[in-house]
Amino acid sequence: MKHTLTRRTAMTLLAGGIAAPRLARAEATAAPVLIELFTSQGCSSCPPADSFAGELARDPLNFVVSLNVDYWDYLGWNDTLAKPEFSKRQFDYGKSRGDMQVYTPQMVMNGHYHAVGSNPAEVRKFISECREEGLKAEITLAMTSKEVKAEIAGNPGFTGEATLWLMAVEPEVKALIERGENAGKTVTYHNVVRNMVPAALWKGEAYQGAWMRDAVMPPGAVVCLAVLQKDKTGQVIGLARA
Repeated sequence: MKHTLTRRTAMTLLAGGIAAPRLARAEATAAPVLIELFTSQGCSSCPPADSFAGELARDPLNFVVSLNVDYWDYLGWNDTLAKPEFSKRQFDYGKSRGDMQVYTPQMVMNGHYHAVGSNPAEVRKFISECREEGLKAEITLAMTSKEVKAEIAGNPGFTGEATLWLMAVEPEVKALIERGENAGKTVTYHNVVRNMVPAALWKGEAYQGAWMRDAVMPPGAVVCLAVLQKDKTGQVIGLARA
């Protein structure tokens, strides 16, 4: 059973390892897919989805990340991985789609499909659809001991605006949950987002950017994802990993 918030409740509450090459490019024949799992240590139906996320992450074309939300903390356990900005991102997705479907465990594929995260058939169906759709922008991403660098190839046919997000990822985190619905369980979270930075606004031009590594990558985070998506939380049009 998924944990679901109604629109009214939502507005009240808000006012595995990655194995991949250092550079990733969007390719029409084998496009990577961003799979965001919105999960919570306080949600009894989330552990199967957390495990499934690890299974999906074994495919290097699946850019799987876990974002722990904080709106279930009132049930008796403060999620040790949760950040309010992750909850906001999930609600922003609901607003962008226009359905306000916000629940845990929820997997969002390429910013515009969503399914219960413990429903492999539904999730894999949407992953396949995203793979067939492909990506619209080509990104390269590199990380040194001092910097994170990204390049986006120019696309004169692109209209509108897109946000370049940099996500700092820790491959695996084990958490012992002492209270709440999962009391006594130790849950493994895969590809945990530790920091998420809206790094640039893109309008189709050729772009190069560099950021201090320490400003993007907190301790424990060893993988960086570049996510380019329409507006701020619209469809994903470019992905890269370093």
